[in-house]
Amino acid sequence: MSPEHAFPEDRTVVVTGAGSSRGIGRATVRRLAAAGWHVAALDIDETAVAEFAREVDKESLTTVIGYGVDIVDPASVDRAFTAIERELPPVVGLAHGAGVASPVPFLDVTLDEWNRVLDINSTGTFLVNQRAIRGMAARGVGRVVNLSSSSAQQGGGTYSKVPYSASKASVIGFSRAVAREVSKFGVTVNVVAPGPIDTDIMGGALTEERKAEMVDGLLVDRVGSPNDIAATIEFLLSEDAGFITAAVYNVNGGLVVN
Repeated sequence: MSPEHAFPEDRTVVVTGAGSSRGIGRATVRRLAAAGWHVAALDIDETAVAEFAREVDKESLTTVIGYGVDIVDPASVDRAFTAIERELPPVVGLAHGAGVASPVPFLDVTLDEWNRVLDINSTGTFLVNQRAIRGMAARGVGRVVNLSSSSAQQGGGTYSKVPYSASKASVIGFSRAVAREVSKFGVTVNVVAPGPIDTDIMGGALTEERKAEMVDGLLVDRVGSPNDIAATIEFLLSEDAGFITAAVYNVNGGLVVN
């Protein structure tokens, strides 16, 4: 890595969607704090994410702070990042996982439901990425990981249906296009596409019966855990991953093979 693209010793990663107690965001925050990152944990539930961040901060050698944000509101996104830039070391990483599910069958989807899902999963991705990457580009170094889904690649077939699949497919095209434009600034942009993971976005905690049904379509003998995804995110955010960009990592137990 050239000197102008070297990682600063003190650096911050922003992790969105860190409010859910059983989510990928929280597992990611814990892993990255343990790996030496200062962490800004973001969620629309400010109370939940602030309480969680204080808990991790007490256990960590680095600083972990929780911030409330509405990712579809540009002013809210800007306020959060302005506070992060004021209170923490330079933002070098972004793990963007905030999103919503949509199990509504296609013929029952209303325009309001379509707009709700696309606003959060697609427009929210645009707003958060653009605000984070501005600073990374100015500093000459950055790592971005956006979360898509196996649902985007196989056309649903999971808990969520058409609006979710469409929005998560947009994350892949978006990330590849952004990667082309920002590579010259030392910024990489990659995608992690989880398969069935035992989180609440699957409609609540998975019963043993639902787990067995999901495993039947996999090449491994279990559904995934949030930590399976967090481990991949940690690698893609690392200094060692500097030769990887515009890639989609399928972390899905073999549900999608391509």
